[in-house]
Amino acid sequence: MNLFAKRAIVALRGWVGPNWRDFRKERQPLVLCLALAIGLGAGIAAIIFRELIGIAQWFWLGSRSEQTLTAAAGMPWWVIVAGPVVGGLVVGLLLQRISVRRAGGVADVIEARAFTGRKLGMADGLWSALVSAISVGSGASAGREGPIVHLGATLGGVIARRAALPEWCRRTLLSAGVASAVAASFNAPFAGVLFAHEVVLGHYALRSFVPIMIASTAGSVLSRLWFGPDASFSVPAYAVASYWEFPAFVLLGLVSAVVAILFQFALFIADFAARRVDIPLWTRPVAGGVLVGAVGVFFPHILGVGYELTDLALSEQLPLALVLSLIVLKTVATAISLAARFGGGVFAPAMVVGALTGSAFGMIASGLFPDMASSGGLYAMLGMGAVAGAVFGAPISTAMIVFELTGGYALAIALLLTVAVAQGVIQAVHGHSWFQWQLRLRGLDVREGPHKPLGASVRVMDFMEPVAAGGEPLAYDPERGGTALKPTDTLDAALRALDTGGHERLPVVDPADSTRIIAWVSLVAALRHFNQALVQTSVEEHR
Repeated sequence: MNLFAKRAIVALRGWVGPNWRDFRKERQPLVLCLALAIGLGAGIAAIIFRELIGIAQWFWLGSRSEQTLTAAAGMPWWVIVAGPVVGGLVVGLLLQRISVRRAGGVADVIEARAFTGRKLGMADGLWSALVSAISVGSGASAGREGPIVHLGATLGGVIARRAALPEWCRRTLLSAGVASAVAASFNAPFAGVLFAHEVVLGHYALRSFVPIMIASTAGSVLSRLWFGPDASFSVPAYAVASYWEFPAFVLLGLVSAVVAILFQFALFIADFAARRVDIPLWTRPVAGGVLVGAVGVFFPHILGVGYELTDLALSEQLPLALVLSLIVLKTVATAISLAARFGGGVFAPAMVVGALTGSAFGMIASGLFPDMASSGGLYAMLGMGAVAGAVFGAPISTAMIVFELTGGYALAIALLLTVAVAQGVIQAVHGHSWFQWQLRLRGLDVREGPHKPLGASVRVMDFMEPVAAGGEPLAYDPERGGTALKPTDTLDAALRALDTGGHERLPVVDPADSTRIIAWVSLVAALRHFNQALVQTSVEEHR
């Protein structure tokens, strides 16, 4: 071997070796394998969940198809009412059985990602999925995507915890479960990857992309094998009639933002009002089922997920007066369903309302400018993305979902403009996505950066300095000893106590015996731990 070859081998080892060691040290080979397993598991769970919805609907309408409107059209009025009422009774009894206020959703997943101490239990995830499947299958106006995301994230989180992986791995695998669930639900692998990063993980990092993409691919493949490769909606090949229409797209973005804000406020007001009604938990879904069923007798379009209604809006098969009525009624039905503690998400209802908004806008525009305006179906696609993106604070992944659901990639420029305008108005006027608003009502604000979740999730036991083993036990007088901490106190509480009293250090007492000091916490140690955690978060977001 000549000298050049030897030097090349040495250089190659010096280049590849450190990267490979870091790759293994971070346990990325295991993470990739687990991501594949989670993707397959979440994909199977999403398929089962969708089939459960069909089974629940079969008991009600005699059909497992997502064409709820067609199935309900030939049913007597009492059957239409009985579905949400009986389904509400079953849901209420289940909620009473598992002692929870509502089924889990995307906000719970974001909370579990941001606050590492908040875990998603497998039992809660399964119960939540069952409640949501019965809710949607019995006619409640809700989406299936939120429960599927919660179930996929639960699976990813449980596997990551049992594998005893670092925090960044746990967050990545939790997001991998979300990506697979979204991909399997929508048959949209790209949207699954983007949604997991944009909404759940909260940042884009190359180290997380690969496992999340693997999981999303696995979920999408399983979904296509089971349900087929076709897009969810079959729409004509729409095209923009003229570039002079772009001011109309901007105006549609503004209208969509207003509709998105009103949609969120309707959900909030209904939930606020429901909390003021003092009735047993198990009766809440029944009462909500009565209201939804009564509306469904006259407007069966509002029942269930609403994909058939979206298809009709995209295909321009609805008159203007009915479209305007359904925008209001679908919003009200969704607000009632979720306030009544039916399980389900808001993604599909937001898309339905958005498609109706765009359809109405397009019909009005066509009437005013018949020679310049494109079809109402094109505007319905744009409105679907704009309203849903504004509600969820996820403009990129929502636009990709619209592309993959409809195959309308030719509308990319118009869709991106409309979604961007709607998102910009939401940020300027409202400032929150629906998920962020839900978390803020719980006293959590993920918009302020990682320091807030760290201060609330890190415990004193993580950085306290235990007293020397074998030494004399230290006594503490609660009445004269001043401030003391417990091992379960948060980092925020410790820093506040140290700063308020001007202490350099404080004692940590035994939770079972408040007179015995078991450790000390110094201001330096607390700040050091806090800074190290912030550095690790920054590294995670940039690797």
